[in-house]
Amino acid sequence: MAQNFALKEIKPNIGKGRVTGTGPDRLTSSRDLVEETYYLFVRVVKVKELPWNAALGICDPFVEIKVGNYKGRTSFLENKPDWNEVFAFRKERIQTSTMDIVVRERALPNDEIIGKICFNMSDIPTRVPPDSPLAPQWYKLDDKNGIYLGMGELMLAIWFGTQADEVFPNAWNSDLTLVNGDSIVNTRSKVYIQPKLWYLRVSIVEGQDLVSKSKTPEVYVKANLGFVSLKTRVSSNKSLNPKWGEDLMFVAAEPFDESLILTVVEKLEDKTEVNLGKCEIPVSKVSKRNLPEAVGAKWYDLKQVVTEESSGQAKDAKFATKLSMKVSLDGGYHVFDEPVHVSSDFRPSYKVLWPGTIGLLELGILGATGLIPMKSRNGRETTDAYCVAKYGPKWIRTRTAVDTFAPKWNEQYVWDIYEPYSVLTIGIFDNCHLHGEGMLVGPKDPKIGKLRIRLSTLRINKVYTYSYPIIAMQPTGIKKMGELQLSIRFTCPSYQALCKSYFRPLIPKMHIIFPLSVYQLDSLRQQTVEILSMRLTRTEPPLRKEVVECMLDADAQMWSMRRAKANFERLKAVFGVFVNAWKVFNDLRKWRNWILSLSVLVAGVIVVFCPTEILLYGLPFLPLSCAFVLFGRFRKLPKDPPFMNVKLSLAESVNADDLDEEFDSFPSSKQGDVLRMRYDRLRSFAAKIMHMIGDLACHGERINSLWSGEDPRAPKIFLFACLVAALCLHWISYFNHPWNWKIIAACVWLYVMRCDWMWRKDVPSVPSIFFRKLPTKVDRLL
Repeated sequence: MAQNFALKEIKPNIGKGRVTGTGPDRLTSSRDLVEETYYLFVRVVKVKELPWNAALGICDPFVEIKVGNYKGRTSFLENKPDWNEVFAFRKERIQTSTMDIVVRERALPNDEIIGKICFNMSDIPTRVPPDSPLAPQWYKLDDKNGIYLGMGELMLAIWFGTQADEVFPNAWNSDLTLVNGDSIVNTRSKVYIQPKLWYLRVSIVEGQDLVSKSKTPEVYVKANLGFVSLKTRVSSNKSLNPKWGEDLMFVAAEPFDESLILTVVEKLEDKTEVNLGKCEIPVSKVSKRNLPEAVGAKWYDLKQVVTEESSGQAKDAKFATKLSMKVSLDGGYHVFDEPVHVSSDFRPSYKVLWPGTIGLLELGILGATGLIPMKSRNGRETTDAYCVAKYGPKWIRTRTAVDTFAPKWNEQYVWDIYEPYSVLTIGIFDNCHLHGEGMLVGPKDPKIGKLRIRLSTLRINKVYTYSYPIIAMQPTGIKKMGELQLSIRFTCPSYQALCKSYFRPLIPKMHIIFPLSVYQLDSLRQQTVEILSMRLTRTEPPLRKEVVECMLDADAQMWSMRRAKANFERLKAVFGVFVNAWKVFNDLRKWRNWILSLSVLVAGVIVVFCPTEILLYGLPFLPLSCAFVLFGRFRKLPKDPPFMNVKLSLAESVNADDLDEEFDSFPSSKQGDVLRMRYDRLRSFAAKIMHMIGDLACHGERINSLWSGEDPRAPKIFLFACLVAALCLHWISYFNHPWNWKIIAACVWLYVMRCDWMWRKDVPSVPSIFFRKLPTKVDRLL
């Protein structure tokens, strides 16, 4: 059965929230893009005056909340002053009119009851933010028969609320009954702010007074920052005062608690290496460069590593060797953590250089439908899904919907927007850390799917409610993993500021004045992904490395035959517009449609012989006519936002060999004939790209040959043709008749649009023949 990858518009029951703030500075809304879900909240604070167990000599109580078939339990008190834990039970699933709260003793047999409290659901109040939180109250404990014995009180707060309640993200949820108690932290929704990143530039200029046994040493400088190690080339002058003049780039994250370690290394003749000295520079003491201004070089003293023969330990010893360097934190750059074309942020590191906000992006993650099973639990297939969204430095993670193929999240988030040409990335993953696995170890959370939404394609103040297909490429081919239901709104208080942003440079000024090479950007992005993976993994709940790498497209640079073919088809489609336009005009010239060709011919003659005054009078109306044409085209544009295009990605037509290569590891795990076949196929595809680039180069070289003189006759012929044309035009202008130029233009138009029986030949025109015979450099290639 064919899979349906279409975008579907949905009509969720949203818009019941209250607007909490309006104005040009800040527009916020409270849960008006998601469906309200009501919960019964129970906050257990503390207990007092419990009966003392003299036989055991201990008192270790816990509280159990029973609501119908649902049961929640606090942790053991264990000499703590209070619990202060919150429990949430979804109201629509409560099938009882009463709720029992029981205090039990851990040390007694079968956790015997100390006391209990019974509540009627009709007596519980409702609280909706921004109302203040309910104050907890003391409730007296009855025995199991409902009789108060005068001992024990429990402090509680009970109310009905929605997912907008501030205690909801950290509350125990009734949907998490299958989750191990210690793993509940892995199910909570959180907002993460990634650390501010800077580019650390280290310019190695020269060294002085190296201590080496050789008078012509081959030395280089090795720089280490955290887990990254870079090194320069061997010095250009082999002397005790070497020179390099080379830049090394690192990514540094705030707070700057690391040190930059530089080591001068000498390469000996036996291919061994000796450390001639090192210096350590704390990144926190490095000066920040916010504008494209020069940084002065400084001399840094090196320390020589000396090993004590008695202890075998290395110690530092100062000596006269120095190293001249320019070290700076370049805050004028933007540290790219995503691919440039799908980036969500382009602001520089230095906050003073940030542009003003142009609006807000509000995202409501409603739920998902039709998710496929991702794992098996107790012999039954299941999925524990959660969503991660990333825009700029702000990441969000929804709570985990346990054991369901149609999860409901109904969580709303907001981001400040600085640039409309930016992309929101949303991924959905399966949580594999719900049953006692380690926080940082254990199985990985597999990706279910991912989608992107470009903000410039959204209309202002319109709420988009769509069900997006979750599409994933797998080793077996393309597969629909389900549908993700979202509500999106792009709010802009100033349309003028939004229009101005279209004329503002996309990247900071430093990227333009001091551009980084492609290799530098690739290396720096790898460092950035690794830094963010380590930092976000140390949060609670951790945003795991595989999730961060997936959201940041860490494998975007990996080779894929499918992507290469898709980009090649995109390139052909771009040039295809001009090719199609030429084909249409060529059909008119060859009179394939007599009526249309005759109409174009007559229209051209009328325009040529039209009085000049009328043409000049109608010239100002030409832009207005184009505007009306564009407006008519604009009305026919699709109203739905763009999404992942299966046809554009060539996902349905990809073959098994291409898929096997795309999901192969790097370095490849294949051997023998498979690698040979892939290499030959890559050479065949690359040959097409090579010939296309060669044809474009040939056309450019033919134009350059007109004045380069490589062909001694072609420039003379071209100059002679130009001279004849100039003389003819001068002779025509000599008579100074108003109809001269119009007659010439009409003759040229009639010649271009001539019929087959009017001097039409099946050979190219004389100028095209002459252009094709101009020399190129293709014959000089080896």
